[in-house]
Amino acid sequence: MQADGSQHDIPARSSSETASLPDPSKSVAAPVTDPLPSNFAQRGKLLDFGFLPIPNRLRYDPEHPAHFGLLLNVVFGIASTFIVANLYYCQPLLIQLSQSFEVSYGEISRIPTLVQAGYGTGLLFITPLGDLVRRRPLLLLVTFTSASLSIGLAITRSLAVFEALSFLVGVSTVAPQILIPLAADLAPPARRASAISIVLSGLLLGILIARVVAGTIAQFVTWRVVYYAAIGVQYAVLVALWATLPDYPAKNKGLTYWRILHSMGKLAMTEPKLIQACLITMASSACFSTFWVTLTFLLGGPPYHYSTLVIGLFGLIGMFGVMMAPLVGRLVDRLVPWHATLLSTIGLLLMQAVYTGAAGINIGAVIVVTLGFDVGRQMQQVSLTTSVYGISEAARARLNAVLILSIFIGQVMGTAVGTKVFVEHGWRASAVLMLSWTVWQLAVLLLRGPHCDRYTWFGFQGGLRWTKRVRPETGDPQEEWRGDSSELKESSVIKVQGAHAARKADGGDNIEEKSSRDQANIV
Repeated sequence: MQADGSQHDIPARSSSETASLPDPSKSVAAPVTDPLPSNFAQRGKLLDFGFLPIPNRLRYDPEHPAHFGLLLNVVFGIASTFIVANLYYCQPLLIQLSQSFEVSYGEISRIPTLVQAGYGTGLLFITPLGDLVRRRPLLLLVTFTSASLSIGLAITRSLAVFEALSFLVGVSTVAPQILIPLAADLAPPARRASAISIVLSGLLLGILIARVVAGTIAQFVTWRVVYYAAIGVQYAVLVALWATLPDYPAKNKGLTYWRILHSMGKLAMTEPKLIQACLITMASSACFSTFWVTLTFLLGGPPYHYSTLVIGLFGLIGMFGVMMAPLVGRLVDRLVPWHATLLSTIGLLLMQAVYTGAAGINIGAVIVVTLGFDVGRQMQQVSLTTSVYGISEAARARLNAVLILSIFIGQVMGTAVGTKVFVEHGWRASAVLMLSWTVWQLAVLLLRGPHCDRYTWFGFQGGLRWTKRVRPETGDPQEEWRGDSSELKESSVIKVQGAHAARKADGGDNIEEKSSRDQANIV
C-alpha cells in the first residue's frame, strides 16, 4: 500500500517464490525481488522445447516485465484471424471436394461437422492447459501442429484421411482461445476489455476471410490451393508468435491436468457469475447463428430474390463490427461489465424487434439490423468475457474454456432449431424465436445485479453504479473485486507496466495466502 492509499496489482507467486521474499519488518520500502523458480530457470529460461532459443527481449525477467502494447495486441488479433480460419475454409469448398473425392454431397457434408467436433474437443481438453503450463510453448506447439496437419489436407487423395485430418486440425485450432485469456493477463486492468475486444475481432474477421478467400480461390483454381495458402499463413503466424510472444512461468504449479479438468467442471457448476454469462452467451450465440444461416434463405426468396453474389456481400457488413472493436473495448473498459452487458442486450433486443417487424418487407431494415447486431453482439461478448475473467485470475483459461463451450453449444442449437423453424414456418417465426431468446438473455442478466458478492446467486447488492472507479493519480478506470469477505481486490497474474516499482513489502496480506485462497475456492 502506497502513501496515497492506492493499491497496485501484485502478481501471484507460488509458495517457493513467497518464501524468498524479504522480511517486511526489515525492509518496508525496498522492492521485492521475484526470483525465477529453479525448474523454470533451468528448462525454460533460454529455450522452448529444450532446443528452440527464446529471443533475449522475450525471456522472463521479473525486474523488467514485458510491455503489452498495441503492437503485441494486434499480433494476437492477426494470429487469431488466420488460425480460426481453419474451421471455415471447407464450407465454400464442399461441391469441389465432393467432385474431387467422387462422393455425394451427403458424404462430404461430414467434413464441417468433423472440424467443429474437433474444435469442441480441443476447447475441452487443450485450452485448460493455459492454467497449468507455460503458454508461449503451448501456443507455438498448437500452431505448429495445425499448420503441419494442413499439409495432409492439401495433398491427400483419400476422403477418410481428409476427414481424420479435418478432425485433428479442429482439435489443434485452439490458439485463439489461449490468446484471449493471455491478453487479459498481460494487459493493464484499464485496457483489459480493449485487449480482449481486439482479439475477439480477429476471430470474427477470420470467419469472414476464410469463407470469402476460400470461395474466391476455388473459383479460379483447385481447392488444394486454399489449403496450401493456409499452410503458408499459419507458418507465418508461428514465426510471428515466436518473435513477439513474451515468456512467463506456468501458473498453478501445484495442480495436475486431471485436477484442472475437475476444477473446470466445478467452476461450471458453482460460480453464479460464470453460469449467468454462459446462459446469456448460449442464447446470444444461438441468435447469431440463426440470423446468419437464415439470412441466406431470406434474401434469396421473395420479395428480394438476390443472387448468391449479392447475398455474399452482406457478409462484408460484418467488417463494420470488426472496425468498431477499439471503440467497443474502450467503452467496456469504462463501464462496470454488467452494465455494458445490459446496454448491449437492450440494443440486441431493439434490433430483433426491428427484424421481426420488417425483415421480409424492407431491405433497409435488414441492413440496419445486420450492422446493429454485429456491434451489439461484440459488445456483449467482450463485457461478459471481462466479467468472467474477474472471477479468478488463476483460472482464466478454464473460465474461458467453459464460456467458449457455451458459445459452441449455442451455435449448434441456433443452426439446427433456427433453420428448422425458418424452413417450416417462415422468416417471421424465426425472427420471433430470436426475439424470445434475446428476452431470455435480458431476464437472466436481471436475476443477478452488477455488484453482488461472488457466491450470491440472485438479487442486487452494493448499488447500481455504472462506471468503474477512477484512479486519482492517473484518471484510468480501476479494476475492482467483489468476492467473499476473505477475498482481496483482483490483481493481475502478470503485471506488465510498472510492476516492479509497485511491489512493496507493506506487511499486508501474504501473496501465498491470497493464491491459496483463490485456488482453494476452485479445486
